[in-house]
Amino acid sequence: QVQLVESGGGLVRPGGSLTLSCAASGVTFSNFIMAWFRQAPGKVREFVGGISWADRSTSYADSVKGRFTISRDNTKNAVYLLMNSLKSGDTDIYYCAIDRLHALGIRASRSVYDYWGQGTQVTVSS
Repeated sequence: QVQLVESGGGLVRPGGSLTLSCAASGVTFSNFIMAWFRQAPGKVREFVGGISWADRSTSYADSVKGRFTISRDNTKNAVYLLMNSLKSGDTDIYYCAIDRLHALGIRASRSVYDYWGQGTQVTVSS
């Protein structure tokens, strides 16, 4: 059974940085896509960015492009989200997810993601 566990959330001042981690266990398939989403209370869960396990290609939402970077560690089945220049609008619960059906072509639609973590809270405030 696939399990995803996020960590690294917390309180950070505007302009600061934070790195989130997501560790996957129980993964028996070789190529997939891992992505980060975020959601505020009462709002739709939105795509932040993703990375392909096949070729390390990445894709980002326009709102975070140039500020956030996704990387992966194959040996640990882990994905990381480095967030720089954080703004108050980045305050959300951040979730990682796996799309096991696609090896390439990172999709922003949450409906294609099969597995989800429990989320980690990021609060950007002075």
